[in-house]
Amino acid sequence: MRVVVGGSHGFIGGALVPLLQDRGHEVRRLVRRAPASADEIFWDPDAGELDPAALNGVDAVVDLAGVNPAGRPLTTARKRLVLSSRVRSASLLSHTLARMDDGPRVLLQASGIGAYGPRGEDVLTEAEPLGSTFFAHVVREWESATASARDADVRVVNLRTGIVLGPGGGALGPLLPIMRLGLAGRLGSGEQYWPWISLLDEARAIEHLLSADVHGPVNLVTEPRRSIEVIEALARAMHRPARVPVPAFALRLALGDFSSEVLGSVRAIPTALVASGFEPELADLDDAAAWAVTTG
Repeated sequence: MRVVVGGSHGFIGGALVPLLQDRGHEVRRLVRRAPASADEIFWDPDAGELDPAALNGVDAVVDLAGVNPAGRPLTTARKRLVLSSRVRSASLLSHTLARMDDGPRVLLQASGIGAYGPRGEDVLTEAEPLGSTFFAHVVREWESATASARDADVRVVNLRTGIVLGPGGGALGPLLPIMRLGLAGRLGSGEQYWPWISLLDEARAIEHLLSADVHGPVNLVTEPRRSIEVIEALARAMHRPARVPVPAFALRLALGDFSSEVLGSVRAIPTALVASGFEPELADLDDAAAWAVTTG
């Protein structure tokens, strides 16, 4: 397939592009500067600029663009940027594809497992209603931005990605240096569910969804496990202890609104992904943790 990828230099995009190329797909990247080669396409979501002609003959678009919410404190200005960076890119691609007669008919749009908000012990499929946290609001607006493409019969898949375990750590990246010092442990109660997936299977699942007969939200997770289990698995892979607890109040002070993503329990399961026939390569948490800390 001919695939265009936005956000190709991010944590997930950096793994997805080489996997797509290895599997024989022709990949072009969306970039926000003058293209340096034939496999790059200029776009500017903030200005609403994307030449539809550049997408002629393309089969699918994967949009992973968006400001990292864990990179800096979530001030009011940062929240606006987190939201706008997602909505503007999704909206630009959606409206562009909707206007094209010979454009891509598949849009795999990044989204987040924070869609549901903290739900305790409840098992969450894609049919569950969205929550009321800041991140649930982001997902609601993010996914709504693809409406024009859906209305134009583009197959839209909303990739509700969980906690991704991979080299560099992704959302857990700030924890890894602390863990390597043996200074990590239970976060809050440690009993909250974290829906995890390996970076390898995240990329494999996206590639699978390019051609699978699936539309709408898809929980990109392997399984939910208690947060302390995820931390202990990573610590074992590093041959380090995980006995230093961090109380919930300290996380709230340090992380602000992002603490809801760390302390909240999201027991999301991959109902749509499993039904589509996808099988993870790293289905075991210990195997995924060992791969994450030794790869790269």
